[in-house]
Amino acid sequence: MKFINYLEKITGVDVYALSSFSIFFIFFIGVALWAWKADKKMIEEIQQLPLHN
Repeated sequence: MKFINYLEKITGVDVYALSSFSIFFIFFIGVALWAWKADKKMIEEIQQLPLHN
């Protein structure tokens, strides 16, 4: 029996898929907005962190 057959038997399983997609989408948009609005000097400092050993 395939895994999808088990999922079809769960009532309301579509809510889990929709909620996880919504959380991922909101997080992705949030990170993209933060990167776009972030101070360029801070971004340059973060880029140089691996090289400051």
